[in-house]
Amino acid sequence: MSKPDAVPFETTLHVRDHCLCLATQRAARTLARRFDEALRPAGLTSGQFSLLMSLNRPSPPSIGSVAAFLAMDRTTLTANLKPLERRGLVATMVDPADRRGRLLTLTPAGGKLLHAALPIWQSTHEDADRLLSQGDAKILRAGLQALS
Repeated sequence: MSKPDAVPFETTLHVRDHCLCLATQRAARTLARRFDEALRPAGLTSGQFSLLMSLNRPSPPSIGSVAAFLAMDRTTLTANLKPLERRGLVATMVDPADRRGRLLTLTPAGGKLLHAALPIWQSTHEDADRLLSQGDAKILRAGLQALS
């Protein structure tokens, strides 16, 4: 006898096979592990690489603009910045236009590490891209951008 409010197992299978959120989460975790492993010799995680790359701009961005770029809340971004600041890869400074705001900058050491990690990222990205046909990769990127 089944419980009156139990969800049938068939529904679980349907969600497994159709849920865009679940599929995206699974793919994101798999890709993150792949990039984490590849970037480990550079001393970075995939998230740290993305954060450093987001700071590679002509002028220092605000915390809010980096958080928006990374689709991350400011509190999480601040927590992720701390280890990079301790390593001397990122610096935070007061925004001269608004003393309440903070700007982020890649230090010379951060720029050097990002430069060294870039070929690792490129190679790993090419390997991941090869798992998809060119047309599929383009469609996937467009779809993910539309969702975000």
